Amino acid sequence: MDQTDSYPVKLYIYDMSRGMARQLSPVMLGRQLDGVWHTAIVVHGKEFFFVGEGINNCPPGGTPLGEPDSIVDLGSTEVPEELFMEYLVSLAESSYSGDKYNLFEHNCNTFSNEVAQFLTGKKIPSYITDLPSEFLSTPFGQALRPFLDSIVINPGGNNITGQR
Repeated sequence: MDQTDSYPVKLYIYDMSRGMARQLSPVMLGRQLDGVWHTAIVVHGKEFFFVGEGINNCPPGGTPLGEPDSIVDLGSTEVPEELFMEYLVSLAESSYSGDKYNLFEHNCNTFSNEVAQFLTGKKIPSYITDLPSEFLSTPFGQALRPFLDSIVINPGGNNITGQR
């Protein structure tokens, strides 16, 4: 009987505010936010993430953001690289094409959560996925929403479909 290969799956977490959210949120929002999170899934030797141009990848820690602020071990998957890439291309051609990106409702964290569940059956931590609604529930968040809706975060990497 063949033994099925197993591949480690990690969640890379970056604080886009570089610590500013932790310092300024109590004054600006009236509540503590520990960071403005960008996440990526690392599997099969690459880091995968969703940005304004679609699904990108790079070597782990290879974006201009540098090394992640923290890494969560999501377990392992038996999904081989070829099947995983087919899955990502199907996402890139549908729900995760670049024009579907929205900073609050359909972002890198939405992508990481969906991909984590596909690979491992586990969700990413709720403090990450709950952040947009926490921020938007404040008067400051509501005031900034029109401006922030126009922002697209792009830390670099190579688009998996070869499109720019």
